[in-house]
Amino acid sequence: MLARLSIRDIVLIERLDIEFAPGLAVLTGETGAGKSILLDAFALALGGRGDAGLVRHGAEQGQVTAVFDIPKNHPAAKILAENGLEDTGEMILRRVQLADGRTRAFINDQAISVQTLKAVGAALVEIHGQHDERALVDAATHRRLLDAFAGLEKDVSAVEALWDARRTANTALDEHRVGMERAAREADYLRHASDELKQLAPKDGEETSLASRRTTMMQGEKIASDLREAQEVVGGHNSPVAALAAAVRRLERRGVNSPALVEPAVKAIDIAINALEEADQHLQAALAATDFDPLELERIEERLFALRAASRKYSTPVDGLAALAAKYAADVVLIDAGASRLKKLELAAIEADARYAAAAKKLSMARQKSAEKLNKAVNAELAPLKLERAKFMTQVETDEAAPGPQGIDRVEFWVQTNPGTKPGPLMKVASGGELSRFLLALKVVLSDRGSAPTLVFDEIDTGVGGAVADAIGGRLARLAGKVQVMAVTHAPQVAARADQHLLISKDALDKGKRVATRVNALAADHRREEIARMLAGAEITAEARAAADRLLKAATA
Repeated sequence: MLARLSIRDIVLIERLDIEFAPGLAVLTGETGAGKSILLDAFALALGGRGDAGLVRHGAEQGQVTAVFDIPKNHPAAKILAENGLEDTGEMILRRVQLADGRTRAFINDQAISVQTLKAVGAALVEIHGQHDERALVDAATHRRLLDAFAGLEKDVSAVEALWDARRTANTALDEHRVGMERAAREADYLRHASDELKQLAPKDGEETSLASRRTTMMQGEKIASDLREAQEVVGGHNSPVAALAAAVRRLERRGVNSPALVEPAVKAIDIAINALEEADQHLQAALAATDFDPLELERIEERLFALRAASRKYSTPVDGLAALAAKYAADVVLIDAGASRLKKLELAAIEADARYAAAAKKLSMARQKSAEKLNKAVNAELAPLKLERAKFMTQVETDEAAPGPQGIDRVEFWVQTNPGTKPGPLMKVASGGELSRFLLALKVVLSDRGSAPTLVFDEIDTGVGGAVADAIGGRLARLAGKVQVMAVTHAPQVAARADQHLLISKDALDKGKRVATRVNALAADHRREEIARMLAGAEITAEARAAADRLLKAATA
């Protein structure tokens, strides 16, 4: 429900803060006091169209903030979650209107798009007036309202799931057919290409590996002769290792008598022998690495040539040949096994179509029955609203050839204002005064189903009085027992039913140089005086006050 509305610098409103309570709140005041301005400001906070003309003269910007208390799992909370916003239980909608025409939108002090603000606002508030096309008069919402009235939301969700399954099955079938048609057109080429690539058997990274091996072998061939010559010097027949070893043995025999002279030389020669032996080992390892079979080099050359030739032929990098081979093989399999797969997909699509059609037909029958109940309930509300000769009807047009996620029905509310006249869509047939009363009857019936938590009725009692106005007041009060209701009214019978009475007035400021709109919550005595004014006009008489007392007492009886 709406808990608080704050307005700053909007048209004639400089600063306004209004606290709202559950139940029925009425806004009254003389013509021109600013009731329309108040509703325009509220609509701005709900995502309505901005206008530079809304900014108070002399101000750089205007601002409207609406604070709502919402229950958990409310649809508005889902919209917040979808947009990455946190649900804190209290929802603060704020709209800034700049004097240059630009606007900024916020929810819980986080900047959001106007579209998101509008979606959240629509989930929180419905505004109904004689010429308002944003709520029940929009035929696009009628199917949802009928489903809510009948409690068919789970059935609709089931149909939506079957619609998705049907779409998935038919998409798979269509894609398979397209693939088969493409494969069939290229069958001979695909078979030849698949066989050729299968025989070639390319592997990912193979070209790089082969080229590296070839480079190593070719470089090794050039250095092998130098390695062999060096190995012959170090460890071959001409190696000094044997001579050095013999010299060490002789020195060791002589060194018994003169170790101080011999041992340094022996140690140095030992180090030289070890170094030569280590060098010989390294040279032998290098020779082994450069040793290769010339046939292997030839095989590598031939393999690289074959891979690169295939790359040019199929206009694909060598590293992409393995994936291309897999694709062509899959296409061949599709040709060979496609017919069997096609039959399975066709059967799955037929079964999905049948399941959807059965559920949609069952849902349609439930809607037809519920439409009759809705018609009966709404028509029962019309007589007290001086629409006893009128008739409300729910048109459910079923077209199995035009299925959709919510079934095969198009739902629209129609009315017949007088016997013998041609019925038609609610918005086109009903006059302004009739439309508002039809909407009120419909909302009373739908109050606890498919309704926003806050409903605003803008002068729906215009042009009526007496018993009809009293009937409107009674229905607004009944409606307020289930949802929060705000009503802008000129009817004292409606005002008397209020749980909260707000008086809108226009005060002169700066010695009459400018005016500002004010809103005051009225206590009991002031309520009687305002209702008496609504009854009597400019001059409030004792009879008007007495009549006001009777209305207030009747409203609480």
